[in-house]
Amino acid sequence: MKIVLMGYMGSGKSKVGAMLAQKLKLPHIDLDHEIEKESGYSITETILNKGELYFRQLERQVLEESLHQPEFVMSTGGGTPCYFDSIDLMNKNGVTVYLQLGVNDLLERLENDKSQRPLLAHLTGDALKEFIAKHLFERRLYYEKAIFTINASNKSAEQISHEIEKLFND
Repeated sequence: MKIVLMGYMGSGKSKVGAMLAQKLKLPHIDLDHEIEKESGYSITETILNKGELYFRQLERQVLEESLHQPEFVMSTGGGTPCYFDSIDLMNKNGVTVYLQLGVNDLLERLENDKSQRPLLAHLTGDALKEFIAKHLFERRLYYEKAIFTINASNKSAEQISHEIEKLFND
């Protein structure tokens, strides 16, 4: 079984992915961590020092390599499905699940976690909300190509992972 979690930053992909992998007794691949291992730098450092295009190319390379593994639960980065033909590649090689949250939920989650996210670090208040809304609008087209969509609003990581688990046990 190959499960690929996707969604906007702050939607809980890493936390849910780790929990789901443990429940299903599968390896967990956190794509951002794999990229950091490959580059030797944090995601933020890679983007700041090498640029976003370099980062996206490296992300794509690591995604392709990771999808060759026989079984896993993968947590992707928020932009992973939106570049090249990555969403099609993920759908062809696994079962994609979009963890869907609205702008206000994402704003609440991301306001206190901006320092770890280079795209958000300089934004506050209405500017942050506007950025999330615009970005989410642009990315929704890709996210909605997922095989399954889980509404993650007002749900714990435990509840979301249980809901995903049920998709595969029914």
